[in-house]
Order: sequence, then structure tokens, then C-alpha cells
Amino acid sequence: MAFDTTASTLDPTARPDLDIARSWLLTPAAPDQPELIDVALRSDADAVILDLEDGLAPALKQAGRRAVRRFLGSTSAWVRVAQTGTPDWAADMAALAGASGLRGVVLAKCESRNDVAATAGRLGAGVPVVALIESAAGVEDATLIARHPSCVRLAFGSGDFRRDTGMADDPIALAYPRARLVIASRVAGLPGPIDGPTRAADADDLHADTVHAASMGMTGRLCLRPDHAGVINTVLSPSDSELAHARRLIDHLGDGQHVTDGSDLPNLVRAKALVERAERLGIAVL
Repeated sequence: MAFDTTASTLDPTARPDLDIARSWLLTPAAPDQPELIDVALRSDADAVILDLEDGLAPALKQAGRRAVRRFLGSTSAWVRVAQTGTPDWAADMAALAGASGLRGVVLAKCESRNDVAATAGRLGAGVPVVALIESAAGVEDATLIARHPSCVRLAFGSGDFRRDTGMADDPIALAYPRARLVIASRVAGLPGPIDGPTRAADADDLHADTVHAASMGMTGRLCLRPDHAGVINTVLSPSDSELAHARRLIDHLGDGQHVTDGSDLPNLVRAKALVERAERLGIAVL
């Protein structure tokens, strides 16, 4: 299957709220390639992240910071920043502090609640932080990280996590860390986590990988290519058949007055949540 490479024009202010955002597109903040950002903003991605971390060579980082600061003066985006406490992190914080278009930051290699606190302290408590968990230490402290008031979602940096732990790129091997992030998010009252970045060269593989992520309780995915966003959005959205079933269940059970067994109320709650999510995503619910 080939990817659909047709870009759509989407006003950044019209993108879904961060708690239901499905596709998170990482775009290098390359000062010599501004067209990459233009393509990202015209894509179907729910969230566009300008990458000041791994997406830039060290020699380009300072120029990249200046370019991002100028860009955030006229439009809005997320920014991925370096690991807390490093010189690059300090430089990223200095470049982003007070930027009017900063929607939030994706904090690379987050390993503790203190990492989120330090970042919020530099940028302001009102700036949302997506904590990117990329190590065993981060997984172990995931619940404490998720409970910090500035943390709005957890994300799984699967590549760096595998380098840190030696785990294989295998769904069974990575089931435990994914489950830990899902449970930590639920305990902290956050939306489901954002899964690791897409690498599939084929749309069928991308679809299958995203279906697996959804089965684990992930509700978003990082992606590296604009044309991945459409597949992610489709898989991580309520389907027509799911919505039809939910509507039938709601019509049958009403507000709970027609409950007949112990499974009806939990099913009704799930059905209503599914319909609400679809409506917030702009999906027609018949």
C-alpha cells in the first residue's frame, strides 16, 4: 500500500486539543530547510513538533533555536527540547522562554519528576510538558512524572529505550514498558500515552504497528513523516462500526434506566466516552 502524499491545509489553531491529539509529527528545526516546517504545518498531523534535539546536528542547534524563536512569533507549535540539566537544555530554555507561539514542549529523556519541575520552572507553570520516556529510569518513575502538574501526557521513546535496556524491537519485549506508561497515565488522570515514532516504509506495516499500539492503550503516536499522520489518525479514531454500536447501546440503555446486568453500566460509560471523543475530533456521529 502506498502512502497518501496529498497535504491538507490545517489552521494550527484548529488542530485537536492536546488530550485527544493522535499524530505528533517531529520535524527538524533546520534553519537551512524552512520548507520542512511548511510541509509539516500543511499535513494532517494533530500536533507539529519542531525538533531541537535529535533532529538537528550539533553544529546547527544554535541557529535552529533562533529560527524556532522567530517562527513562534508568528504561528504556534510544540518544540522537542534536550534532556534536563544538559547545556543544550539550558540553551533551549533560554531560547523558548516567553515565546508567544509555544504550545508546549516535548521533554527528551525525561527520567524524574524533577526534570519536569525544572523545565516548568524555566518556561512557566502554564507551559504544557509532554514527558518523553526513553530509559529504564524513566519507566520506573513514570507515575511520579505523570503526576507533576505541568505534565500533560507521557510519550514512549522506544528507540532510545531499547538502546538503554537491550530489549528487542518486538511487541512482546516492549509490552511491559508500554503497559507501565499506560497505567501511570491512568493513575495520574492523563490521557493514554503517545507511542514511539513510526519507522515503517510501508503503509500496511504502519497500520499494523498502530493497531498494536492502540491495543496496548496508547492513544497517540510520534511520527517522522507527514504522510504517516493520516494512517495514525484513522487507526486511533473511533471507527464507523464502533460508533454505530455505541449509538445502539446508548439508545437501548438510555441514561441507565434499562440496565439488565452488571456489564451494562460500564459498557454505557465506554459508549458515551467514544461518542464524545468522536465529536471532539469532528467525526460525524449518526
